[in-house]
Amino acid sequence: MGFVEVKNIRVYAYHGCLPEETIIGSKYRVDVKVKADLKKSCISDDLNDTVDYVLLNSIVVSEMKKPSKLLETVASRIIKSIFKQCNLVSWAYISVAKINPPLGGDVEKVVVSLEKNRD
Repeated sequence: MGFVEVKNIRVYAYHGCLPEETIIGSKYRVDVKVKADLKKSCISDDLNDTVDYVLLNSIVVSEMKKPSKLLETVASRIIKSIFKQCNLVSWAYISVAKINPPLGGDVEKVVVSLEKNRD
């Protein structure tokens, strides 16, 4: 077993419960870590035998484009999509951070993290 990580995926998206958040948007940072059996790819040196990090990035960007009120919903969609598109993945961890959230104070970011095993 091994892990594939894609860290600090930066996107601009329109998530939030406040009406202005879905109009103005905000900067987000997403981190992905997945667990998979990488034994075959270590020997074959073939992209088809591993988890393609380009695909992981693409999944995140695609799911972040779909506005949601809650970061929990976005993170859950990302995990579901990873399991659907990456058969080798047995476990996934997703962290979605909203940079400079509108909290009325000096807050760098808020973060929601989810992890899930394949059913």
